[in-house]
Amino acid sequence: MPTAARPPLDPRTAQVLRVLVVATFIVILNETIMVNALPVLMESLAIDARAAQWMSTGFMLTMAVVIPTTGWFLQRVGRRTAFVVAMSSFCVGTLLAASAPTFETLLMARVVQACGTAVMMPLLMSSVLALVPEHSRGSVMGNVALAISVAPAMGPTISGLILGFASWRWLFGLVLPVAALIGVVGARMLRAVPATGAPHPHDAREFSEHDNAASSPADVEPARAHGTPDLASVVLTAVGFGVLVYGLSHLGGESGAAVGPLGMPVIALLVGASGVALFAWRQVRLSARSTPLLDLRVLAVGRYRLSVAVMALSFMGLMGAMIMLPLYFQEVRGMSTLQAGLMLMPGGLTMGLLGPLVGRLYDRIGPAPLVIPAAIVLALGLGSLSWAATHGPWWWFLGLHIAMSVALAFIFTPVFTAGLSALPPGLYEHGSALLSTLQQVAAAAGTALVITVMSMRAGALAAAGGAPTAALGGGVQHGLGVAALLAAVVATLSLLFLRSRRDPAPASSS
Repeated sequence: MPTAARPPLDPRTAQVLRVLVVATFIVILNETIMVNALPVLMESLAIDARAAQWMSTGFMLTMAVVIPTTGWFLQRVGRRTAFVVAMSSFCVGTLLAASAPTFETLLMARVVQACGTAVMMPLLMSSVLALVPEHSRGSVMGNVALAISVAPAMGPTISGLILGFASWRWLFGLVLPVAALIGVVGARMLRAVPATGAPHPHDAREFSEHDNAASSPADVEPARAHGTPDLASVVLTAVGFGVLVYGLSHLGGESGAAVGPLGMPVIALLVGASGVALFAWRQVRLSARSTPLLDLRVLAVGRYRLSVAVMALSFMGLMGAMIMLPLYFQEVRGMSTLQAGLMLMPGGLTMGLLGPLVGRLYDRIGPAPLVIPAAIVLALGLGSLSWAATHGPWWWFLGLHIAMSVALAFIFTPVFTAGLSALPPGLYEHGSALLSTLQQVAAAAGTALVITVMSMRAGALAAAGGAPTAALGGGVQHGLGVAALLAAVVATLSLLFLRSRRDPAPASSS
């Protein structure tokens, strides 16, 4: 990396990026904030476990359907309008959720919330790539990791703390004023930001909706897409990613009641996978003659492909462990919701605090020295957690969760930065959208995998005469063991960063 003097970010750019990070943290936090609230909702709204699970499943489904369209959307309307739409949607959904009189209203509110969240994730990442010089992206991406990686991990902790003292409605009531304030401040600040992200700086341009369509360079405001989105692609997005995530999220759960010889989740997986394949084929066809909804040429970049694979597998392990641990603490160890949340808090805070440090290290030494040791620590940590499920004291879980959080901090920031920085400016939005989409699919897949393994093992132990608590503990042990195997694959893939270079990306048509 160059060692010459590196000018700091323009103060206005730095302020805008801070606002975008805070806004993204707030909206992503809500993806997992309902995890600890499901038993409370079942009692308050008189619903069963299957219905309550839709609080999380509905949010995840909406994200999976909307995110693939955001590459086109960001290029169509510009970043400021996208921010206003995202935060307005999120605030409306949050207000509706806080005052929801019925389960159906609450579910609708979660869908509206998820629409805003889906736009914010790629918006933040593409804005960093567009506004930050390459030599400083690691430092800024360290803060981005706070929103993308730490927020989902902190959701159960924060909800546990709130539910320890207040009604479930305050999960939304406390978030709403913060989100509204950030939305107003961000909309004002996005009116004017100088162009600092180009490798060869341009003259400063206004980051404004009034002139960006006419003359803004691609690295400041995304190249504008024209016309309407391809209708077939939109339908295939819903059928493919939506149904795929639905099948994954219900695999091995109560809702997997048999339908014929296969079962509904397996049928959904087959339909979803077919839809994704058709969607990909459609995008390749559209790239040759018009504007695709999601430009898959990003996958032609070797470093981006590697980063996507490492990110997806890491997120599968993270989400699997995050689902297992609160369940284990409460059902096996007999902890309260508040105690379970407090057990997970140190690790989440550690991951967030390390983000900026990891980013600065990335700018100095690159991804390989950070990702490889961290992936090994992650695999060892998850393997030790699996052993501790039946043999270790409670403080083992606290220490191991912190160690895993440190490892994940050293994985996510370098992986996000290395992968997205390898793309040309005209593909930033599409690269961010695809990365965010696969993150959602990975989260659903990781959750489905560990829950299926846990359920099968717990059922086998119970059938053999084991006590319910001991059977569940054995199931959690096997579920965490699967997460450890995923982390071992991550460690193996991370070795490829040793020979991965900033290979030239395909030219953008923008």
